Amino acid sequence: MTRTPTPSAPPAPRARSGALVPVLAFVGIVVSVMQTLLIPVLKDLPHLLGAEPDDASWVITSTLLAGSVATPIMGRLGDLHGKRRMLVLGLGAMVGGALVSALTSDLYVMIAGRTLQGLAMSAVPLGLGLMRDLLPREKLGMAMALVSSSMGIGSSLALPAAALVAQHLDWHALFYGSAGLGVLCIVLTLLVVPESSARVPGTFDVLGAIGLSAGLVLFLLPVSKGGSWGWTSGATLGLFAAAAVVLVLWGSWSYGSRHRW
Repeated sequence: MTRTPTPSAPPAPRARSGALVPVLAFVGIVVSVMQTLLIPVLKDLPHLLGAEPDDASWVITSTLLAGSVATPIMGRLGDLHGKRRMLVLGLGAMVGGALVSALTSDLYVMIAGRTLQGLAMSAVPLGLGLMRDLLPREKLGMAMALVSSSMGIGSSLALPAAALVAQHLDWHALFYGSAGLGVLCIVLTLLVVPESSARVPGTFDVLGAIGLSAGLVLFLLPVSKGGSWGWTSGATLGLFAAAAVVLVLWGSWSYGSRHRW
């Protein structure tokens, strides 16, 4: 493993630091909107997608699973290659996923688009990391509290706004609107948020990332679907058991890899 010295991170330029926190908070609000975007039309999704209710619910579940997997992976990549770079990459995936969803009424294509949107859930932890690297210590506490609360703010704003749009426009307009907000987030991030020069030494553990992703999916899937599958069903208990095995193996691999290096 190649180890490189960690350069000291210079403070953010003063001209930008004033707008840094509002922009990152706005990004957090937009990302949280993606999670609750379809709640107002949830009961209509089976009809809109021509699918069974259990199958249509994957449009919601896929986003949550993708976000849970993406957050630790994007965080590690941000430490290695730049947090702003990964933030923009996640927002780009969100915009692409929103456009895919806006152009289809096919269940499986919709699930793919919603999975891409879930990758942006890493935006808030990446934003917190950027603030920790760029802001003076005396401003950090309040700034982190504001950005952390942006997820709740976005969720509370999204429900009535999405319901209003769905009531008066075609439901695909929800995705066009979210794509536009995502583009605005990318532009503001590139204009206002400087890249942090802080890096951590090391490499990206591909096998470890695959193991963690598999373990999280195997665990979160029965948590999300256990109510409809039955908490004592073979599928639910089997996935919980598989998650336990995979996560134990992943922990052993991660511990061993640190000592191998």
